[in-house]
Amino acid sequence: MSKLSEKKIIEIFQSKLGNPSFVPEDVELFKIGKEQLVAKIDTFVESTDLPPGMKLDDVARKSIVSCVSDFAAKGVRPVFGIISLTIPKKLSRSNIENLAKGFQRTAREFGLKILGGDTNEGKELVITFSLFGTTKKIVRRSGAKTGHVIITSGSFGYTGAGLSILLKNKKSSKKFHTKAKNAVFKPKCNPLFGLKNKKYFSSSMDSSDGLSTTLNEMSSQSKKKFVITSMPSENDILDFATSNKLNPNDLILNGGEEYEIVATTSKFNLSKMKKDAKNHRIKLYEIGYVTKGRGVFYKKNGKFVRIKDGGWKHLKH
Repeated sequence: MSKLSEKKIIEIFQSKLGNPSFVPEDVELFKIGKEQLVAKIDTFVESTDLPPGMKLDDVARKSIVSCVSDFAAKGVRPVFGIISLTIPKKLSRSNIENLAKGFQRTAREFGLKILGGDTNEGKELVITFSLFGTTKKIVRRSGAKTGHVIITSGSFGYTGAGLSILLKNKKSSKKFHTKAKNAVFKPKCNPLFGLKNKKYFSSSMDSSDGLSTTLNEMSSQSKKKFVITSMPSENDILDFATSNKLNPNDLILNGGEEYEIVATTSKFNLSKMKKDAKNHRIKLYEIGYVTKGRGVFYKKNGKFVRIKDGGWKHLKH
């Protein structure tokens, strides 16, 4: 029997649960009375998500960041969280306290309250975090308009570089090693930028599955062609890739776990967003434009090269 892909598994559940026409977003929406509630759930699994050397307080933080990042892309303020923990017997009291401290600090960092949750026993650490908030309207993936520009709220490639250093022993300078490792262990997230600028986004999406995945999903749902003219990265990524004989665009486009906002906006609103980004000490990258057509392409020296979805897929790697 052939293995099912993550996409196929999701389709099976959607058909059985009576929602075959489901359109994916970064969050789930439902109404109770006049309130539109927003929910997000994500799971951190020790065997697949825990790189060597990562501390448990950083593990706790990352399990929350993965949800807060989706709220940021949709322009939703995080309010409440619930934690489900599967705990192996090998974890000591000190380990548990470090996890708790990580959850506590991260809740304060993002201004949310953790209501409670569930604990269970298992063979490895598994953290499932659920996040809740309210909103009048979210920014969808499908609103990109012809003539709009494509932006990211930060740079890409450091997580892919960090994982290649941690898992494949790739070489780098001490300064770059620290920078790349921190990108993996202590990822940045920009919820305030998303909240303040969502009125300028015509479409947006969290980038954690990889920039190529995000761009292709937004292009497909918007039924527009995305043309990338500049990669959102810095020279040290290119230097690292060259010295290790790696493809820099693969690190930038397919590394994943960069919790940045990818959005489209009009040229008129771009200047307002740049000003706000500067106030938040965020480097905004203008990486391309939206036009008529389909697919995602990298334009370099007058030639168009298709950017395929090469991001993370569960059950495939």
